[in-house]
Amino acid sequence: MGAAYFYHLTQRPLVETLTMLLEKSLANGWRVALRGTDREGLEALDRALWTFSEDSFLPHGMVGGPQDADQPVLLTMEDSTPNRADCLMAVHGANVTAQETAALERVCVLFDGHDPMALDHARGLWKRLKSDGASAQYWSEESGRWEKKAET
Repeated sequence: MGAAYFYHLTQRPLVETLTMLLEKSLANGWRVALRGTDREGLEALDRALWTFSEDSFLPHGMVGGPQDADQPVLLTMEDSTPNRADCLMAVHGANVTAQETAALERVCVLFDGHDPMALDHARGLWKRLKSDGASAQYWSEESGRWEKKAET
């Protein structure tokens, strides 16, 4: 049974944390579905993932291409994981379910700690997953590094 890890972003930008988590996931041999809520937001992440570092490469693609099933990281708005993901990363208020959390190795929910709407969404998602029996962890970077603050 997997767990949902909630990442409360307060110091680092989304792309920095996302690339760190994606690199760790790929190092574990996992395929990742990166779920967003709008095409424009995913296209911005797509561009950022191609240019985030001059000395590394993060293989990924946008959903809708002929190679979706083969992508190690697939950016999508779909509720499914066309690339047979082991890990689902939710950004920009994308939803996840307790069933997905149980079926996958990991679910990561990244949210902007300076955005009241993002905070409300994350709190609601935490409560819903918890009430549906999912395991969850809350991670904070308030101290300057990522620390686990709560687990259920």
